[in-house]
Amino acid sequence: MNTILSQALQRFTQNYISAWEQQTGLPPASVDLYGIPSPCVVRTGENWVYWEPQAFPIKDAHLNKVATALDISLQDDIHHFYTTQLAGDMKATFRDITLSLVQVWNEEDFIRLQENLIGHLVTQKRLKLSPTLFIATIDSEIEMISLCNLTGEVILEKFGSQERRVLSPNLASFIGELLPVVELQE
Repeated sequence: MNTILSQALQRFTQNYISAWEQQTGLPPASVDLYGIPSPCVVRTGENWVYWEPQAFPIKDAHLNKVATALDISLQDDIHHFYTTQLAGDMKATFRDITLSLVQVWNEEDFIRLQENLIGHLVTQKRLKLSPTLFIATIDSEIEMISLCNLTGEVILEKFGSQERRVLSPNLASFIGELLPVVELQE
């Protein structure tokens, strides 16, 4: 296990929870995850769910199905990023970018995530683009934050194009710079 990355992710998650508790007196809440089962659920509201992170339930979990489907090796960091914990997506800022850090909510979500990563990589292969693995969404419909599978850098990329901007040299550094945003995601 990549302890540096896992520790950075767990530290950010705790900062995120603390920010929610300081501003609302409650754990993080999500409208999007309402009604979807997860061991993370600690309480439900009228049309939202309150959550806390949980240990990833699958022993020795990895994204090897993604790697096998595309016949490529994946950066180690992406395996650890998606298998350190179960949690809701977390809103944050990275410098001047507001984003939503993608997380795995339950075991079914882990399967869906892998299918989405495969679809993303297949599209890139078809367009003859170097492989990336998304880790966060932004408000733009055509841009996302991804891990470059060749270099391990975190990039802002325009979907379906070569347009990419390096944000951080690696995933642990990227997560280390994130600042939590408390906002009920609808």
